[in-house]
Amino acid sequence: MSIEAAVASHRFGLSETSLSKQRTDPRAWVVRQMQQPAPMGLEGAPNAASMAQLTRTVLRQGLAESKDRQMLRRLNLEGLQRRWTHQIETPTPVHERWVMFWANHFTVAATKGTTLGLVWPFENEAIRPHATGRFQDLLRAATTHPGMLLYLDNAQSIGPGSRVGRRRERGLNENLARELLELHTLGVRGGYTQADVGGLARILTGWTVGRPEQPEPGFVSAIHEPGSKQVLGKTYPEGPEALDMVLGDLARHPATAQHLATKLARHFVCDDPPDDLIRAVAKGFANSGGDLLQTARALFEHDLAWAPYPPGKVRRPEELLISAHRLLKLPMVQTERSVAAITAMGQPITRAPSPQGWPDREDDWLGPDALLKRVEWAAAVGQAAGNLADARALAELAWGPALSATTRQQVQRAESGAQALALLLASPEFQRR
Repeated sequence: MSIEAAVASHRFGLSETSLSKQRTDPRAWVVRQMQQPAPMGLEGAPNAASMAQLTRTVLRQGLAESKDRQMLRRLNLEGLQRRWTHQIETPTPVHERWVMFWANHFTVAATKGTTLGLVWPFENEAIRPHATGRFQDLLRAATTHPGMLLYLDNAQSIGPGSRVGRRRERGLNENLARELLELHTLGVRGGYTQADVGGLARILTGWTVGRPEQPEPGFVSAIHEPGSKQVLGKTYPEGPEALDMVLGDLARHPATAQHLATKLARHFVCDDPPDDLIRAVAKGFANSGGDLLQTARALFEHDLAWAPYPPGKVRRPEELLISAHRLLKLPMVQTERSVAAITAMGQPITRAPSPQGWPDREDDWLGPDALLKRVEWAAAVGQAAGNLADARALAELAWGPALSATTRQQVQRAESGAQALALLLASPEFQRR
């Protein structure tokens, strides 16, 4: 069995109990998942409009506990459980990792009142349907979704020269425009200026949600800044059509290809990915017109993506949890307890610290306290599930020749099944990928 089978399972996927499916052709196993991803069942899942309305009701009620507040909490928990259950059971975990990357790239966090119920609708409606399509379509879906319009305050941005702006003396909000350029497309070194941020913010005026005259997300001309606007030296017309025009130009910009390729290689391969790999992914993105399936192939089929990069990428706490459940074939039945465990390890679910999303480098996740919490989590899972799996046999099945002699020896010498499993989950092989 080759080392590549373990790379496919753990670096690009979410950990398999056995490497039998990857053994024959690990690279084909990875790429095939991107071509034929298993859909997540969303029957009965509330949409963004209903969750936004429920959130507004809860906010009007203030801090007092109510049936509406309880319903909001329950629906959020059900959305998370639906997501985790799918990620634990799916036959296409590589695609789930891909979705997780883009949901983090276009972060919407429940860190403000108006977005408390919109994290899962945003992922289900804006990210999942477009994750292997054209980047321009994904970019537009994410930008105009009520979750993003509310999270980055574009819903309250009013063109100073618009009919409403002249009457109310309220003005522009540049948050969404700035993050569109800095985070979502060109990158911080993408060559844009403050004038470009202002021009893009003016194009974005009118795209709103939650107003009496516009309860659904869409374009309201009364708050749109009149006149033409300039972004990156190009002039765009007044009106809603300018948004598609500017997003298309940003999606095709060389800096966007470079920025996205760097983030993808850093997330899936190593903290400091080789320049040749970044160039290959950027070329795949640009030459395909931003086709994300072709971009994925450029990444996953490149030899440098499969090379060893010791000590390996550190898994985020949420990924640890999902991978442990997949490895042990454990259903998700205690979602709230799992949320508490992930939070203790430094990743409060749905509450990314900024629009940059969750960080992706080792230094952000391996402080002394975080390491201790990871070991405590491994011990707790070992205690709870140690009798459900033979960790000694599982280590060989799930890692094969990629299992180090040190980890093999420690697991073999464990005093109990619980200790053996705890040692496996705390090992470098599981904590990293």
